[in-house]
Amino acid sequence: MDADELLKRYCAGERNFTQVSLHLVNLSEVCLAGITLDRANLANATLSHANLSGANLTQANLTAASLWRTNLSRANLIWANLKAANMIRATLTKADLHRGNLAKADLRLANLCDADLSSANFAGADLRYANLSGANLARADLSRANLTGANLSKADLSHTNLTKAIFLKTDLSYVDLTQVDLTQVHLENCLLNGITLPEASLIKVG
Repeated sequence: MDADELLKRYCAGERNFTQVSLHLVNLSEVCLAGITLDRANLANATLSHANLSGANLTQANLTAASLWRTNLSRANLIWANLKAANMIRATLTKADLHRGNLAKADLRLANLCDADLSSANFAGADLRYANLSGANLARADLSRANLTGANLSKADLSHTNLTKAIFLKTDLSYVDLTQVDLTQVHLENCLLNGITLPEASLIKVG
């Protein structure tokens, strides 16, 4: 299926495009709100500035896709593969990314406020200045992720893997880290208002 056929059918009222192959397709700046693309192949697709709010992208393959400024608010991305995707300034507020693969994804300045990111893989992801306030990151893998300037205030980081993650001027206000291994984490110059650290923590937090 190509972009023209998809848009024609969508405009005619069709919403279910399960398992469709859209590899390398260009769907930038289009409105596909509420579309169902579960298990679709969107690898290397261009979806920049598109409106995919409320979309069903469960288990979709979005490897290396361009999602710059894409609206994915309230989208279902459970088990979706977003490895190495360009998600700079993407809107993912209240999106469900449970067990999603976002390894090495570029999420600079992305808005993930109140998103479900539990058990998601963010290993090596670039999250500089991203908004993760109120997000559920329980059991997520943030190893080697760059969180410089990110807002993690009131996020759930229970049992999260933070090995070698980069924290610089990160907002960790009111985050409970009592169930997190901080042995390889440096929290210098972070905002730590109301933070709860493990009793035996030797981490420098000045």
